[in-house]
Amino acid sequence: MSFRIGQGYDIHQIAPNKTLFLGGVKIPVLENWGLLGHSDADVLLHAVIDAVLGALALGDIGQWFPDTDEKWRGADSKILLQAVLRDPRVRPWKLVNLDCSIIAEDPKLAPYIKTIRSSLAVLFNVDAGCISVKAKTNEHLDAVGRKEAMMAQAVVLLNHA
Repeated sequence: MSFRIGQGYDIHQIAPNKTLFLGGVKIPVLENWGLLGHSDADVLLHAVIDAVLGALALGDIGQWFPDTDEKWRGADSKILLQAVLRDPRVRPWKLVNLDCSIIAEDPKLAPYIKTIRSSLAVLFNVDAGCISVKAKTNEHLDAVGRKEAMMAQAVVLLNHA
């Protein structure tokens, strides 16, 4: 049995007139704001994609889905992750576990963690017990703390039997 570990990170600017998606889940907020990006800007799924690609030394999300390619404008990040997982170089690898952190001052994410975990479990076709999602703040420090951006980190362990 072979194992591979990958780490992913992403950050997106908060912007008005956008919809907030995290882990493939639409997150309702009090105001009409979300994240700015070429795709749907799902910062969590982007970090997860980079973690999977990194584990297998297959580049990063920008190489697979460049923001210079109009076909990815507004793309659903679930579709991007599914495309990565269907790739013949990735398909033989199975998720052992995924540990994620979403770093944001707002909105409060605790009510959505279970739904986000379930969404990720469906995407990876694993039990939700293999998925950890944590919500953290940045204690009002830097762009995240000033509510100008949101970031996510992810670590995956994959195995190839």
